[in-house]
Amino acid sequence: MFKRILLCAGGVAAVFFALAAAAWGQRNFRVQGDDVLPAFDKNAEFHFVRTEYEDLPGYRRGFGAFVSRNGRANGWWAQDWPDADNHFTTGIQRLTRLNVGEPRHVGLTTDEVYEYPFIYLTQAANCNLSDAEINRLREYLNRGGFLMVDDFWGDGEWANFAETVKRLYPDREISDDKLDDQVMHVLYNIEEKDLTFIPGSRHLYVSGGRTIIQQPQGSSPVWAGVHDQKNRMVIAVNYDTDIGDAWEFADVPAYPAEMTILAYRYGINYITYAMTH
Repeated sequence: MFKRILLCAGGVAAVFFALAAAAWGQRNFRVQGDDVLPAFDKNAEFHFVRTEYEDLPGYRRGFGAFVSRNGRANGWWAQDWPDADNHFTTGIQRLTRLNVGEPRHVGLTTDEVYEYPFIYLTQAANCNLSDAEINRLREYLNRGGFLMVDDFWGDGEWANFAETVKRLYPDREISDDKLDDQVMHVLYNIEEKDLTFIPGSRHLYVSGGRTIIQQPQGSSPVWAGVHDQKNRMVIAVNYDTDIGDAWEFADVPAYPAEMTILAYRYGINYITYAMTH
C-alpha cells in the first residue's frame, strides 16, 4: 500500500511538473520581440479592417480597458489586437504592391464599412450581432465586400457561427470544397498539405529550446466559405485554427515560421480575391 501511495504521489508530481513546465514555456513564449514597424499611410488604397461587435451573452470578455470609437468596451472582437493587425499589414506591404495604410477597426452600423473591400472578424462564434448589424453586413457583402472569420472552436461555437450565417443568408450553406475555389489559387497556390492546423500561442510551449505544438484533441481544421448566387466567395471561414495568432506572433522566434508564412498566404489570397472578384 505504501509503495502504491508513493507511485501515485510520484505520478501526480510528474503531471504537476509537466503542466508547470508547459505553463512556464507558454509564459516564455509570449514574450514578444521588439517591433520595428514601418510608418503606415493614413490615406492609402487598402487598410486591414477589424470588425467590432458586442460579445454574445455567456461569452463575454471581462478584461481590457480599450474603448473603440463608438464607445464599445474591449471585447472578443479585439483578440490579438493590435499586434496581429500591425504585423499582417507589414506583411502585405512587403509581399504585395498594394498601397497599404494603417490598420483600422469599424462597427458594422457605420457607413464607413462600405469604404473597405475586406473586413476581418475574429472569435466568430462570440459575436452578438443585432438585426441592424446583420442587415448592414448582408448589404456590405451584397455590394461586393468580403468577410474573413477566424479563431473559433468546437461544435458549440460552430453552431453559434452557423446561426449567424443563417440569419445573413437563410437559403445558403457553408461550403467546405475549399481547394476547388479560386480563392485558394488567386496568388499563392494552397494545396492539400496546407489545410493544416495553425496553432495559437496557447497550443505551444517551449521546452529545451524547442517549440512543441499541442493540437486540441478532437479538433479538425476546416477551410470553408459562403458564396453568392454567382458562386463567388463572400465569407472565408477558418475554423479550428488560429490565423490571428500566427500574425500576432510573427516577431517571436519560438512561433513556428512555417505557420506564420502559411497564415500570411491565406490572408493575402483572401485580400487579393476580395479586390479582384
